[in-house]
Amino acid sequence: MADVGHTGNGQTGEVTLAAAIRRYFEVVLYLLIFTGFGTLASTGTLDLPTVVLVSGALLFRGYVLARRKQVRLSERWTNLLTIACFGFFVADEFVISRTFLPSAVHLVLFVMLVRLFSAQKDRDHYLLAVLSFLMVLSAAVLTVDSTFLVALGGFVLLAVTTFILMEMIHSSSRAPVQARDPNVHHAYRKLSYAIATIAPVLLLLIFTGGAVIFFFLPRISAGYLSSYTGANDFSTGFSDRVELGRIGQIQQSKTVMLHVQIAGDTTGGSPLKLRGVVLNSFDGRTWSNTRNKVPLLRGSDGQFDLASHEPKTLAAQGARIHYRVMLEPFLSEVFFLLANPQKLDGNYRAIGQDTAGNVFDLDLEHPVTRYEAESQIRLAGSRAHAASTNISDLGSYLLLPTFDPRVRALAEQITAKSSTPAEKAASIENYLRMHYGYTLQLPKTMPRDPIANFLFERRQGHCEYFASSMAIMLRTIGIPSRVVNGFSDGEFNEITSEYVVRASDAHSWVEAYLPGEGWVEFDPTPSGSVEAHASWSRLMQYMDAMQSFWREWVVNYDFGHQLRLTQEANRGSRELVGKAQSWGHEKYQKLLDWARRTEDRIGDSTVKWGLRALATLVLALVAASVPRVMQLVRRFRVARRPERSPQVAATIWYERMLKQTAGRGWEKSPAQTPEEFAVEISDRELQRRVANFIERYESARFGKSAEDAEQLPALFEEIKDSRKTHSVEM
Repeated sequence: MADVGHTGNGQTGEVTLAAAIRRYFEVVLYLLIFTGFGTLASTGTLDLPTVVLVSGALLFRGYVLARRKQVRLSERWTNLLTIACFGFFVADEFVISRTFLPSAVHLVLFVMLVRLFSAQKDRDHYLLAVLSFLMVLSAAVLTVDSTFLVALGGFVLLAVTTFILMEMIHSSSRAPVQARDPNVHHAYRKLSYAIATIAPVLLLLIFTGGAVIFFFLPRISAGYLSSYTGANDFSTGFSDRVELGRIGQIQQSKTVMLHVQIAGDTTGGSPLKLRGVVLNSFDGRTWSNTRNKVPLLRGSDGQFDLASHEPKTLAAQGARIHYRVMLEPFLSEVFFLLANPQKLDGNYRAIGQDTAGNVFDLDLEHPVTRYEAESQIRLAGSRAHAASTNISDLGSYLLLPTFDPRVRALAEQITAKSSTPAEKAASIENYLRMHYGYTLQLPKTMPRDPIANFLFERRQGHCEYFASSMAIMLRTIGIPSRVVNGFSDGEFNEITSEYVVRASDAHSWVEAYLPGEGWVEFDPTPSGSVEAHASWSRLMQYMDAMQSFWREWVVNYDFGHQLRLTQEANRGSRELVGKAQSWGHEKYQKLLDWARRTEDRIGDSTVKWGLRALATLVLALVAASVPRVMQLVRRFRVARRPERSPQVAATIWYERMLKQTAGRGWEKSPAQTPEEFAVEISDRELQRRVANFIERYESARFGKSAEDAEQLPALFEEIKDSRKTHSVEM
């Protein structure tokens, strides 16, 4: 590594411009790589060993760079380690990670580390810059958080600086003579100031041009890289097969899962309970959905009809509400909807629905991210949902796994005094709420019979255990039941009028089939078990609003958004042009009215207006002459009493003298001194008097002599009299 403190020829204290550029290039390239890795690591998808290994290597490289030491791998070791990286990639792809994106990320990181400690030629530096870009590209695939924009801005700024320095190095290497500066700090300061000025300007131009291209280039929503994003723990809680305890694990996270905006709700007063997946089969440890998905077609209005199976009498009850849902990318194939959904609209080619009301995304190219829906609000106090039209289908909701016989005995004991299915379901719901505790602390190992363990030993658990226990007890006494996984409640953002739903808002409840009512909702989880949301600060609401804008107008920006933006721009431009025309017409009419009124006044009293105009003109002339008159008065007073202001008075009388001599035919040139001017006067008498005047003038003007200034008026009169005498003699 070159040390910029020396020129390389043994002369200390002198730095070449090329050495200064090289030093800055190495530092900026290191920061570019560090920023790329930091952006990738901030997604939270890298495994801990990789983060520790790469972070340690980068910090060591930074230490070496700061101490200006040289640590470089030999060419032999570089080749061996590069081959080992590709060998590890094959093993990672087929044995360790078994997915392409994590394997590709590991390959990029390890090759980057090898090249970082072996870079010698320009092509090695180019490769490191490309690898840092690939890290940022991987981060773009793995996250949709708005903080990525900040990281991207920093990365682009460093990338611009890196390429500027690359070009400067090339230009410097081709120069026949290297520039030198004896002041090392001066060279650094000049170079850093120039780069710090031009790089942000280029960044601003790049982002401005990129924004224009992004918003106006025709959009094609193909999802080229979304298929590489792997599933996570959140999606497994809302699939067709959910292991008992999965919702409890999800509830321990504060991650934002989705945003819901209900039309007309600006205060957050709407009850929010989003149904995700309805599960009907239980094997003792895992709930699953065994219903077949039936593809749905768009109706004449372009929306998917979700209520075609619903009885018309039930569909006619209550009022409809319209709402919009925006999901974070946790790869759920389920649409989260309010109870009794009627319509759904979104950028999806095909969706499916089963007889339980689950709505699934069948479009592999467009994962569930943003959609709008309508749901039917039932009459006040009603918890019923659409009833199945095929009673024979209810058999699957009565199936029981192998279970502890004490469960049936407890259910019969609880409902012994209840006569109707509705009363029995309410009794079990109230019993679980009153006699069991809520906790998110899960057992380290799942017991062989988790339901019996919850009811008779542990006696505390989270919503999944309450819902599963109630569903099983209902089935033991002949009441069809099912478990629903979804979200309940959420924080309301007053700025965006959106409900912010987090992973901790995940919830499970029960639906029981009651004759004559259909599926009725029951929630046996104790009230107050869901952690209360802390009040939002205004700053947090603004941050969430920024996140919402980022998701809505950047991450989810498609042709529909582009069309909407174009329509809004056209409407806004038309309104602006209309307002400008109205304003101009209004001002023009006022101007015409004023002109007409003025014409009428002038026509009624021409003489009066003429006098007014003349008086105005006279006053203007007088006002303009006041300064000149005041100046003349002041000069006159000074000329009368020259001893009070010798210098000013001398100037005044000198000017008057020059006018007198000019009238006699002797005009002073600007290049002449007063003495030279006096010598050139051929009239001996006049010459004598002018010379005498000039002598007194200079004493008063430059010597501030009051006595000489006082003699100037008399000497001026002598010069004036000499003209009269000369005229008489002629």
